Amino acid sequence: MIDAADLTDNDFLRQFELKVQDELAIIEYSSQDRKIFLTKLIIPECVTDENFEEEFLTLVFDHIAESSLSVVPTSPEIAKFIRRHRKYKKMLPVGIRI
Repeated sequence: MIDAADLTDNDFLRQFELKVQDELAIIEYSSQDRKIFLTKLIIPECVTDENFEEEFLTLVFDHIAESSLSVVPTSPEIAKFIRRHRKYKKMLPVGIRI
């Protein structure tokens, strides 16, 4: 299980980071107005837990929800996550459908 305290929002590199063993799991983003564009998901090869991606994305989406930002997924993996978790669809900006 991933702890929310382990998630880092690296503003300088514009990415969410989570340390896994000696590597980083990363979700790259860009922000504009009140929207955050999630552009790339990188999971290190050392991760063997099949639920890791799901837990990492849940953690990031919960963090973004606290900021009241809209989410625009440009990565296929992140769009697929939103399709599977309808509760995050409300975070999409008006006019964006997945």
